[in-house]
Amino acid sequence: MTLSEGADAPTVTARNQDGEAVTLEFEGPTVLYFYPRDETPGCTTEARQFQLEYETYREAGVEVYGVSTDDVEDHRAFCEAEGLEFDLLADPDAELAEAFGVDLRDGKTARTTFFLADGEVKAVYEGVNPDGHARDVLMDALEEGLVTLPE
Repeated sequence: MTLSEGADAPTVTARNQDGEAVTLEFEGPTVLYFYPRDETPGCTTEARQFQLEYETYREAGVEVYGVSTDDVEDHRAFCEAEGLEFDLLADPDAELAEAFGVDLRDGKTARTTFFLADGEVKAVYEGVNPDGHARDVLMDALEEGLVTLPE
């Protein structure tokens, strides 16, 4: 079952596109978005749009991470092809997906996004439409007062 709003965020570790271990404790504002597969149309749209909004996320103090069951090499190629500046975390054994209760379909994660801060889940988005999602998450976080932009 997917973690719900208000649940404690698990501490997780995974390898990024450079093969480096990244441990996330979710104390600061963080977007963790699960997507099915690198270099597919919907996933490419979603990644491109998070990249387009990335500077604004950073200005608001929000970290962004994408997660799929693809491996480090696939993530590296995807980041290079799309010019992604945020980390993609490899979850080939679906350990992160399990920790967050994200469904798997044919070994691929369901499109699910979490906004986390202060060690807890602040918002959950399931069945995400990738087009416009990055902007929607940012606007929701601003409207809910989870983050602010500098003046």
